[in-house]
Amino acid sequence: MGRRLGLRATVGALLLACGLSSAQANSDPHTIVFGVAPGPYGDMVKQAIEPSLKEKGYKVVVREFSDYVQPNMALSNGSIDANLFQHSLYFDKFTADKGLKLTKLITVPTAGMGFYSHKIKSLDELKKGDIVTLSNDPTNLARGLRFLKSLDLITIKDNIDPTKASERDIASNPKGLVFKPLEAAQLPRTLDSATAALVNGNFAIAAGLDLSTAIKQEHLDENLKNIIAVRSEDADKPFAKDIVEVVKSPAYRAVIDDPKNVYGAFQKPEWMTAADKK
Repeated sequence: MGRRLGLRATVGALLLACGLSSAQANSDPHTIVFGVAPGPYGDMVKQAIEPSLKEKGYKVVVREFSDYVQPNMALSNGSIDANLFQHSLYFDKFTADKGLKLTKLITVPTAGMGFYSHKIKSLDELKKGDIVTLSNDPTNLARGLRFLKSLDLITIKDNIDPTKASERDIASNPKGLVFKPLEAAQLPRTLDSATAALVNGNFAIAAGLDLSTAIKQEHLDENLKNIIAVRSEDADKPFAKDIVEVVKSPAYRAVIDDPKNVYGAFQKPEWMTAADKK
């Protein structure tokens, strides 16, 4: 009996210690852990957001994830405090599908999707059988198809919600192109084999592509611009309000507008363009 009680006490102590350790990792109100995907948004946090948050007394940690799934799951389970990697349309669908209680804080300048190629220099050079790769996650697949439609390369069936379209919903493909959906992070690497690729801005920059070299650039609707998200329970906490204040600050704007930085080619959110008109 004594040994059983001792074992239970030891196990209980270990579990308690593990629980405290896990809780303490995210309980410091003066540390903000940002989750990002590969590309420029980690740099945006470090260059344009972190300095002002440091002045407010925060320590900022940037944690990079390799895909578009982990940053939201990590935010939901408390491994990180905020993330910056996704547009509103993706956020809305992902959080609804997974039942996550996350909240959008603010929209930031965003690099659009581009039509890139190492083999052709204009859309006129596309021919039957040419392979065009694009993102395979449902939201960005539909986005890519809308981009192709805007370029007059395809049409989409009339009875289909264009924000939910898949390759099965293509009504016409006059050039006879072959569309190959793949994981978004892989798309820049396909430029050596495919004729063209529709690459999200963050992955284009991460792969060393110059946004200006795209044959065509997507025009971003507001719901396709990236957002900073937090857990819904944290949306009114001081750190969340301080993030919003920093993003709206002149210091943040100065970094975004600095011609030495890549952000000058990004499309600004409506709240920023409205401020420009005042």
